[in-house]
Amino acid sequence: MTAPFPGSYYAATMNPVPDFPRLDGEVDADVCIIGGGFTGVNSAIELADRGLRVVLLEQNRIGWGASGRNGGQVTGSLSGDRAMAREFRRVLGQETDDYIWNLRWRGHDIIKARVARFGIACDLKHGHIQTATKPAHIPDLRAMLAEAQSRGMGDEVEWVEGEALRQVVDSPLYPAGLINRRNMHLHSLNLVRGEAQAAASLGVRIFEDSAVTAVKDGPRPVVETGHGRVRAATLLLAGNAYHRLGRGRMRGALFPASLGIVATEPLGEDLARAINPQDLAIYDNRFVLDYHRLTADRRLIFGGGTNYSGRDSADVAAELRPAIEATYPRLKGVKIAYQWSGKAGIIVNRIPHLGRVAPNIFYAEGYSGHGIATSHIVAEIMGRAITGHLGEFDTFAQVRHLRLPFGEWAGQQAMALGMMYYKLRERFR
Repeated sequence: MTAPFPGSYYAATMNPVPDFPRLDGEVDADVCIIGGGFTGVNSAIELADRGLRVVLLEQNRIGWGASGRNGGQVTGSLSGDRAMAREFRRVLGQETDDYIWNLRWRGHDIIKARVARFGIACDLKHGHIQTATKPAHIPDLRAMLAEAQSRGMGDEVEWVEGEALRQVVDSPLYPAGLINRRNMHLHSLNLVRGEAQAAASLGVRIFEDSAVTAVKDGPRPVVETGHGRVRAATLLLAGNAYHRLGRGRMRGALFPASLGIVATEPLGEDLARAINPQDLAIYDNRFVLDYHRLTADRRLIFGGGTNYSGRDSADVAAELRPAIEATYPRLKGVKIAYQWSGKAGIIVNRIPHLGRVAPNIFYAEGYSGHGIATSHIVAEIMGRAITGHLGEFDTFAQVRHLRLPFGEWAGQQAMALGMMYYKLRERFR
């Protein structure tokens, strides 16, 4: 039975679109995709555009998982960029730095093109600021500014500090910040559900309430659900932190982390403009960071305090309220209208985990908290790979990923200890 959407702001304000049917009976396809989030839906669009017959299976509803529960920020941040540079250099050589730089912004272009092509209403806005929380963070931000300027983004970035920063974000926490007007923010659940409608318009057969119970390998894998089956030439596993179909090279590489987010009551135009006059999305540059932005109806969405133990928080609002009020003293006592949590797929080295468990069974997972832009890039890579253009896919597939062999629970505890180390290091930086 389909699980309901969490009690999130996104679910409460999602566009009214028809549900998709449950799979009943047997269907045939060129490609079967398991997972109805950004990766699965956008891979379906990529493949349909290439003329393939695609079936997509989602155990709940489109966007039910992390794609519909996140902070809604589309940024050029790649949490695994340093590891990427080491790993990719073995394949790309001198082209590595340029490839990674272009990768940062590729998802933005794909999303803007999707929204324009299919007329998706998802409150898409430009503008973002990454902030320092202490002076020791400023050199890293300065380096980001210098790189952006050296690569022709000088008219899209702006350095602010001190009182000038307070005129952009009315918070006592931040000594300096880097504004980036190429970055975006949006209603993520409306984006993924709009993209699903777009995929259906291209001929993709989408089935909700269709949890996969078994996958049988072979020249044409068979995917079984409780009420039907799909035969396909190729299978793509795109369930990220929510699927349990991982085998072989997938085992021990991905660990779910719980993300807590809240949305306040509407602040009103005057208060919203006072705390964030340029309507920017914001996150700081700590290793375990807070992120926040205004919605179209002038609420504050605020997330942070990622829990790597695998346990959901009992009271997200109570945990995040001190951070909200420290960030925005004007919001002391503000009413929290929505609170929810979701699971992000964390990879130890933060490089997206792409590969195959059989010649015709592909997987893509692990965006480590940067999933909106990255999933759209990965979908493009998977669309090319499944249709025989393996160059970029192979670059990711050859990455040496650390796998923890003790099982998911023990792996999560190891991740949690690692995060405690980084938090302590950050405190004394």
